[in-house]
Amino acid sequence: MNIVICVKQVPDTETKIKVKGGQVDHTETKYVVNPYDEYAIEEGLRIKERLEEGKLTLITTGPERAKDALKSGLAVGADEAIHLVDEAFEGSDPYSTALILSKALEKMDYDIVFCGKQGVDEDHAQVGIILAELLDIPHVSVVTKLEIAEDRKSIVAHREVQGGHEVVEAPLPAIITAQKGLNEPRYASIKGIMAVKKKIIPEWNAEEIGVDKDMAGPGAAKIKFTEVTLPPERVGGNVFDEDPVQDAIKVAHLLRDEAKIL
Repeated sequence: MNIVICVKQVPDTETKIKVKGGQVDHTETKYVVNPYDEYAIEEGLRIKERLEEGKLTLITTGPERAKDALKSGLAVGADEAIHLVDEAFEGSDPYSTALILSKALEKMDYDIVFCGKQGVDEDHAQVGIILAELLDIPHVSVVTKLEIAEDRKSIVAHREVQGGHEVVEAPLPAIITAQKGLNEPRYASIKGIMAVKKKIIPEWNAEEIGVDKDMAGPGAAKIKFTEVTLPPERVGGNVFDEDPVQDAIKVAHLLRDEAKIL
């Protein structure tokens, strides 16, 4: 079984966000593998282990630093990785990103494709679903449990939905977006980390996968950020520690006159 995992490198959520010129300043940003993609990688590894055969390939699009996300996946057990890199790809929105990935996948053999349910940087939660539409294959989103049929021609996916539990069957090939709870991602071993140093990660550019320059990047974006701002600083609260009756009166006045909720 050929398993492909779409991986994204995102800013570490522990990084302090800085804004400069109406945009996020990434000069001091530390990057990590998107947490939801870690669930996707782990599930791919577990499927391969259960079936005792198959190949797991990672794929990402992004600048040179995005290779680190691929290396992290290789260190935990992925077989191969492909880096889609081209100046034309920079600044792509979810649709263009899905288009770039779809063009690459058209050159590959795959039975099941995994994406994280969303990137924790911009939280669009769109790429996996758009990718399925572009490839014209089924998709099941926010999956928390996955079963492969004995004939390996279909899957049964479990989803936690508002107010209940949903079970969906779909033929392969298909795209799955991974939700927290699908599994517990493993850590890389020293052996795995050392083995990555010997791995060669091929790069595919726009021409190689058949993406015209005007199909990606800011110019093709259907979603545009006009400005990024930090939330306003919180003002200090009022402290009342005198007579309880008088304090209650003051609170009532504030709720009526300032908060306008009485």
